[in-house]
Amino acid sequence: MAYEDDHFIDTTGLVWNYSRFSAAEVEAFRKGTMYRAYDLFGAHPCTVLDTAGYYFAVWAPNATSVSVIGEFNGWKGGVHHLLVRLDESGIWEGFIPRVHQGLMYKYYIESPAGVFEKADPFARYAELRPGKASVLYDSRFDWQDTEWMQQRGERCALNTPWSVYEVHLGSWMRPEKDNPNLYNTYLETAERLIPYCKGMGFTHVEFMPVMEHPYDGSWGYQCTGYFAPTSRFGVPDDFKGLVNALHQHGIGVILDWVPSHFPGDAHGLHLFDGYHTYEYADGRMGYHPDWQSYIFNYTRGEVQSFLMSSAYFWIQEFHADGLRVDAVNSIIRLDFSRAEGTWEPNIHGGNENLEASALLKKINKCIHHDFPDVQMIAEEASDWPGITHPAGKKGFGFGMKWMMGWMHDTFRYFKTPPNERPAIQDTLTFSMMYYYDEKFMLALSHDEVVHGKSPMIYKMPGNEYEQFANLRLLYAYMFLHPGAKLLFMGNEWGQTNEWNHQTELQWELLQYDAHNLLQEFVRDLNMLYREYPALHEFQFQKKGFEWVSLEERGEGILVFKRLGIRREQDILVCMNVCNRHYYGKTYTVKGKSQWREILNSNRQKYWGSGDCANENIEVQTLDKKKRLYEIKLDIPALSMVVLH
Repeated sequence: MAYEDDHFIDTTGLVWNYSRFSAAEVEAFRKGTMYRAYDLFGAHPCTVLDTAGYYFAVWAPNATSVSVIGEFNGWKGGVHHLLVRLDESGIWEGFIPRVHQGLMYKYYIESPAGVFEKADPFARYAELRPGKASVLYDSRFDWQDTEWMQQRGERCALNTPWSVYEVHLGSWMRPEKDNPNLYNTYLETAERLIPYCKGMGFTHVEFMPVMEHPYDGSWGYQCTGYFAPTSRFGVPDDFKGLVNALHQHGIGVILDWVPSHFPGDAHGLHLFDGYHTYEYADGRMGYHPDWQSYIFNYTRGEVQSFLMSSAYFWIQEFHADGLRVDAVNSIIRLDFSRAEGTWEPNIHGGNENLEASALLKKINKCIHHDFPDVQMIAEEASDWPGITHPAGKKGFGFGMKWMMGWMHDTFRYFKTPPNERPAIQDTLTFSMMYYYDEKFMLALSHDEVVHGKSPMIYKMPGNEYEQFANLRLLYAYMFLHPGAKLLFMGNEWGQTNEWNHQTELQWELLQYDAHNLLQEFVRDLNMLYREYPALHEFQFQKKGFEWVSLEERGEGILVFKRLGIRREQDILVCMNVCNRHYYGKTYTVKGKSQWREILNSNRQKYWGSGDCANENIEVQTLDKKKRLYEIKLDIPALSMVVLH
């Protein structure tokens, strides 16, 4: 018998009785206030009595026995038994000497409901699918992104450019185009993705879920490893290397995070110890009919600690600059995708999942406090109020939310033939009626180019020339509209196929001028957004936008200004959504007596016709004291003209 750090150790057994939990930490876990549970749960290398090994801890409150099975014991249950704490916490723990990094393992759980072999919910690394085991892993990564981390508060503030490039790691680019089983590694992706994003002017990359998942076709949204980057592309330190390299080149990293549901795979969280441990037992709350997955039981303190810790983990351990929280509407609504009579109202008779809402608010509030330079972004598709208001009774505390209404209205508008657009102009302008209700990110995401929705270019009406003109106009409207921006990979050059996760993007299209020059146009939009303060400094404030002309509905002309701190910074935007040129249009503008064209989507350099270029803009003074001026412009068909 021996003692080490006040913990009892039995050196005669295969598992030593060694605990790292204090009573206060156990209580915090049970109450839902343990934010770094990954420091204790899972498998951790350590040395006890001069003997190296791994400490294991797992929560299985309904288990009668838990042992660790793995390569080190022939996957035989009952050999390396963990010991249950006597405080009724349901935590099983112990130290196994002489096991080492790289070995695969699972938990062998016995309960009144049967015997189950489960992956470690807190595993840092997982066996490559279709394998299901966890892998002992100890990170030794040396971060070299100090400059970025010190400046992150400025680089990720809401008054700075947010041009996000959404990426699916498995299909952005592959070593062999049509080989679905061969991927670039995290580090190979870094070599290719970073110069591309830097050259294109994107400020951030958003990765669709990198958390471990068993099924490629879920795109990562059916997650089983909430603390493990997928092994498809390398080891966890390689993913850190990708993030580190992006930061070194001034590019922020947003990670998709899915606290809404998890799959029913036998090795995962579902029925973890034979009972509904992580999910609601009531199927009206615990089962997601659309995604055939299971919903976290947000009432349990232990589940709250698990999810809170997962969010902290990716920010703390992987230096994520933001988390995009998936399917927020499905989390906070009891009736989400459920017919009348198939859901249970809350205690007030409403449809809000009160405990889920409280958890989201707590996560956002705590992360904002502990990581004030990190942004939490909601994918929330409804008009539920207060999503980006400060966390409290009426607010959820997200930094931004996806502007799904803008996306749907904009697609509806641009799919309409140009001659019919004047009749539905309000569809396009409606966004500014509610824009200031939240802090919005304008997103053209992966969801809009799959499942028969068609690629972006074929959403546009007309012949090939008109389709590209319309798409340039749409992208210009997005970048010049207030708010952050997100563009899914391949959209920037007008892919002609819907996105397919099993093959890489259509890079070969860049040999054609129409696609190559569209890509150049998106690059210039990014540079414009970054260079001119009026396009980002007040992008979430009323003082950053004003309409100049809404009365030319019949001609399809819309004119607005983006406003800077000083009048000299103002940007004038003239948008022609119809299929005819206009010459000598006059507008009264306030503040500046000199204007120059800084972008024209009809330029030949973008595959436009080159007509109606405003080389020298005629300006007449109307009232010098009031700084009122009249300018005369030529505005080409299906185009955006931008002046500074």
